Amino acid sequence: MVRGRGYIKSARDIEDIVLGNDASGVPILVKNVASVVLGPEMRRGIADLDGEGDTVGGIVLMRSGENALNVIDRVKAKLKDVKASLPPGVEITTTYDRSDLIKRAIDTLKHQLVEEMIIVALVIIFFLWHFPSASVPIVTIPIAVLLSFIPMLMMKLTSNIMSLAGIAISIGVLVDGAIVEVENAYKKLQLWDEGGRKGDYHDVLLKALKEVGPSVFFSLLVIAVAFLPVFTLLDQEGRLFRPLAFSKNFAMAIAAVLALTLNPAMRMFFTRIDPINFHPRWAASFLNSIVVGKYYPEEKHPVSKVLFRYYEPVCRFVLKHRLATLAAAGILVLSTIPVFLHLGSEFMPPLNEGTILYRPTTLPGLSVTEAGKLLAQMDRVIKTVPEVDRRPRGNSDRSGAVLHDGNDHYPQAGRPVAQGDGLGEDHCRT
Repeated sequence: MVRGRGYIKSARDIEDIVLGNDASGVPILVKNVASVVLGPEMRRGIADLDGEGDTVGGIVLMRSGENALNVIDRVKAKLKDVKASLPPGVEITTTYDRSDLIKRAIDTLKHQLVEEMIIVALVIIFFLWHFPSASVPIVTIPIAVLLSFIPMLMMKLTSNIMSLAGIAISIGVLVDGAIVEVENAYKKLQLWDEGGRKGDYHDVLLKALKEVGPSVFFSLLVIAVAFLPVFTLLDQEGRLFRPLAFSKNFAMAIAAVLALTLNPAMRMFFTRIDPINFHPRWAASFLNSIVVGKYYPEEKHPVSKVLFRYYEPVCRFVLKHRLATLAAAGILVLSTIPVFLHLGSEFMPPLNEGTILYRPTTLPGLSVTEAGKLLAQMDRVIKTVPEVDRRPRGNSDRSGAVLHDGNDHYPQAGRPVAQGDGLGEDHCRT
């Protein structure tokens, strides 16, 4: 078929086209030998559902910057209203629902956030071996995370995969300032206790906090500045990673402010030196371990003492063989180059949230009839997979397939499926 554009404006223009002349020289027109009528549009696509034949498909497009979950909920509410007016035997079935992927991904990230906070808290308690000191950075984590949502709300950043990921990767760093402050205060109080407790311990604490406060503040800001180049990304990369950079920088900036405000205030207000005595003794001992604690010299600290036992010989060996250590480190770095060159690359991070979008592609030039056969056969095969979720008609999502422009198949099988990352910034299909 040859398709082109000419000067024909209507069917009558085709009727008046001259095909030739008769024996007497009279022109023979198209309307003399045929009837010219408007026919249907040339079929350029085909849709199939459950291998049962032709069906009608629709796609919901979302404005850029909208909240995907809110849009999908509004679409579902509108579809529910439309179903009441459908004639008998006609129904609307969802085959592509992006909300399931979004909710699963966010739930996974929330679980990781809680898990990280618990692990960081346990590590702090283990190494400081002083619960009153460890409580300061432990409290800092959830407060910094919660406060970071305020600027996100002001900038209309949604809680999606990437914005929550920015908070997740900053959890281990935003407590660094609090740890440095409590460690320095711990050391100063331990020296004050060994030196006969001369003066007020509040003055000792205040001096210790002032000693490291400015350094802690600017060190956290430097870490935040390291993510500024992310804001220069454009197009898809920019839309994907800017929420992560924003949320991480917000969390780090808030942690820097807390290092100068909340952390010193908590340390000054809740630090106790004298034990609490009451009966029974075991209850008093337990309360004192939580509220007062015991200050150990570094060489007698339960954890440091074990670490020094292994660290000191290694440190002495390295200092004695400096050149050999540097050479070994250089060789190890160089040995990673062949591995790095064979790793390959992938722009999108992998998602394994239990949803799959199946998009096979055919060779160009496939006829509509053959495409329909392939779609129906493919959908019937998909339905036989045990992992494909199948429920009664009209009650759930069903497998389906769509062919566009005679080239691309778009079957959706099983659970509500979604394409993309749950950012809610490009489009959604229902």
